[in-house]
Amino acid sequence: MGVFRELDPIKPANCHLIKGIEYGSEDINILPGGLALISSGLKFPMVHNFDPDRPGQILLVDLNKPVLTAVELRISHGFDVDSFVPHGLSTFLDEDGTVYVFVVNHPRYTSTVEIFKFEEEQNSLIHLKTIQHELLHSVNDIVAVSSDSFYATNDHYFSHQHLKIWELVLGLSWCNVVYYSPSEVKEVATGFKVANGINVSPDRRYIFIAESLGHNIHVMEIHANNTLTPVKTLHVGTMPDNVEVDPKTGDLWIGCCPFCWKIFFYNPENPPGSEVIRIENILSKDPKVTQVYVNDDSVLQGSSVATVYEDKLLIGTIFQKALHCELST
Repeated sequence: MGVFRELDPIKPANCHLIKGIEYGSEDINILPGGLALISSGLKFPMVHNFDPDRPGQILLVDLNKPVLTAVELRISHGFDVDSFVPHGLSTFLDEDGTVYVFVVNHPRYTSTVEIFKFEEEQNSLIHLKTIQHELLHSVNDIVAVSSDSFYATNDHYFSHQHLKIWELVLGLSWCNVVYYSPSEVKEVATGFKVANGINVSPDRRYIFIAESLGHNIHVMEIHANNTLTPVKTLHVGTMPDNVEVDPKTGDLWIGCCPFCWKIFFYNPENPPGSEVIRIENILSKDPKVTQVYVNDDSVLQGSSVATVYEDKLLIGTIFQKALHCELST
């Protein structure tokens, strides 16, 4: 949980908070043209929230503009926005250019997966489908692999509440990964100490899984029947949250929680810090792990995701603000 860690601050040049984000930016996904979709308003059991009565939102930031400002996407009529609690987020770009947005949702502390269609011209999301299944009982993150199928991690934050504390204290390995399609739902990996972020390699051959309490990133190979087999495990020395993949280089960018105990025992005078790591050549024999951003004060509290677009680094948080920094080339 990072109780005994000591960190030296690292800050890229020219960092600024993104306007319009005050209540979380838990997950971020960037479309090829530079539009970033952000899930905001996550409510965790036992975790601080600056406005618990505010419904969750999906925010949009155009990274091509000189000043980055988030705007809320409108959601089509018929969807229960009052109980919307977005968590992990993933997008899938179809061959015809349609953008499907997959969002983990926790209405009334349950777990569903919502599928939307993104309408860029209207700044809106058209709700297409709600997915609920007994194997998707406590979903944390999600990666879409087609317009109607995905892999998801279960972390047990939103189910088995009486066992949650023991999982954190003892590091029990009972979290898993589930594959979902309309024709098949099955567990494809298990035995993780809090399965958290998940993503896919640019060539769609490998899945990357963040194991938070184990401080590991797992690489698993995807097979034709959608099952997964282990390839390697990389220990990163910190608690990884969401995993984002640079589509050009294949590098992994990960928002991490250096002092996660401060998330569960929130004190505004001693807030949780933020950490971002970059993993280069993870499939090689000698992958390189680099700290890119480290902050232990109140600038950014509880980082959960990091992702890049051209020379911009975006850093999101569980319940607070979002930051963008310029990366040196």
